[in-house]
Amino acid sequence: MTQIDWIVLLGTLAFIVLYGTYKARGSKDVTDYLKGGNEAKWWTIGLSVMATQASAITFLSTPGQAFHDGMGFVQFYFGLPIAMIVISLVFIPLYHKMKVFTAYEYLEGRFDLKTRTLTAIIFLIQRGLAAGITIFAPSIILSAVLGWNLIYLNLIIGILVIIYVVSGGTKAVSITQKQQMAVIFGGMFAAFLIILNYLPLDISLEKSLEIAGANGKMNILDFSFDFENRYTFWSGIIGGSFLALSYFGTDQSQVQRYLSGRTVKQSQMGLIMNGFLKVPMQFFILFIGVMVFVFYQFNASPLNFNPSAVKDVMNSPYAQEYQTLEAEKTNLQKDIKAYQLLYARTENQEDKNKFTSKIATLKDAENDLREASKKLIQKANPNAETNDKDYVFIHFILTQLPTGLIGLLLAVILSAAMSSTASELNALGSTTSIDLYRRNSPGQTERHYVSASRWFTLMWGIIAIIIACTANLFDNLIQLVNIIGSIFYGNILGVFLLAFFVKFVKGTATFWAAVITQVIIIVIWWLDIFPYLWLNVLGAAIVMALALIIQGIRGVEQ
Repeated sequence: MTQIDWIVLLGTLAFIVLYGTYKARGSKDVTDYLKGGNEAKWWTIGLSVMATQASAITFLSTPGQAFHDGMGFVQFYFGLPIAMIVISLVFIPLYHKMKVFTAYEYLEGRFDLKTRTLTAIIFLIQRGLAAGITIFAPSIILSAVLGWNLIYLNLIIGILVIIYVVSGGTKAVSITQKQQMAVIFGGMFAAFLIILNYLPLDISLEKSLEIAGANGKMNILDFSFDFENRYTFWSGIIGGSFLALSYFGTDQSQVQRYLSGRTVKQSQMGLIMNGFLKVPMQFFILFIGVMVFVFYQFNASPLNFNPSAVKDVMNSPYAQEYQTLEAEKTNLQKDIKAYQLLYARTENQEDKNKFTSKIATLKDAENDLREASKKLIQKANPNAETNDKDYVFIHFILTQLPTGLIGLLLAVILSAAMSSTASELNALGSTTSIDLYRRNSPGQTERHYVSASRWFTLMWGIIAIIIACTANLFDNLIQLVNIIGSIFYGNILGVFLLAFFVKFVKGTATFWAAVITQVIIIVIWWLDIFPYLWLNVLGAAIVMALALIIQGIRGVEQ
């Protein structure tokens, strides 16, 4: 990184933190601190909702996912617009009518205190873990690529977020997320234009799409019912809808975003905005990953994108074997480039089919070399992370982008980490303060509860940093966050669906159904019986069925 990159990176982050702290100072009461004084307009809500979900993991892992597996991951988001409509019509009016600070407050009025407390605790567990991961994700990748100290990075990201969230609460989160989304959109569009500019002169966007399609990267829709395939149209529409309903409708980190709206209509419009823009945004981020793949068809790419893993093997007795594989990969790359160019330049379909077949053979050979390199890395260091999906995009940024833009894209990654973490800490502090502390310690002053909320937010910030410092890399980071959510979200969603639509089910039946369901879902996940997206559907179905059975045994009158 050059001095200009450092200036761009540090200047961007400093501006966001200082601006957010300044604009959100002086919260007078709990409504000001936890709901931003109910001043947020619909576009602020929409951007804040998007920024909360779009963590650094999105911008690090998603392009790498597309680089390796193509555009199919976008199906994961197909259920989101459906969920936005349902939440806007059902959840938001109820939350606003009851003037709640958290989603779980509603459950006490509908069921009882123990059900409210249980769902709040489940939320705190899963969101506390996720907060640590959102800090850890960019830290471990930047530390591996840039050689920065992992612990220091965790501390820097965590402390920067704590500064403005503790001081300004929800308003600080919403204000800074608008700046962060501007940085994110600007940086990603710049990266896309740079990739197009770096392709051979006769490889247009249209030709790039042809090349990506010939390599199987543009297979977007999969209508199969194969449970071995995580991402299909049906898992996206059904499982994705339930996950989105759970996340946006019952997760306080999202609920708090639209509870800050001026009116019900403003909150609804903000969520609908997210529903319209989220799928295209994710499509674009995945498409950038596909374009990075196209770029590396004409330019040299590493055998493994994780530099720390490569360093392990190069400092081992297997260094010579690894270098031999690299030489084979270099020779193979020349053939791949030649045939990709031939494919792009010919108009004859018969020739295209021949070149496609040859490219497939060469890509299989390249994949074999990559797998062989992973085996060598594991021999050199059994604990090394050989899955390099999360390192593809950051490698491209650091090795291909011009001075200044590197700093901007690193600012994108860190801004995304900060925006998502900020929402999570804000929600964790709110839930602890309102659902656990204030509910059991009534009668204090507004200033006292604001102070308590700040202390709880600080506590969760410290816990998130500790989790980040002790976490381990897990397959693919974006999958890890969604897996954590899927283990817990379906259960909570089922509780809320019972609350909204099944009026004769009471608190005790719901409480014990939720406890039993959580155990069942954890066991199913541990045994790997279903793809994780289906856990959301299963969790909601099991908790509702069990609650109906338990209530039937206890008697409807109870």
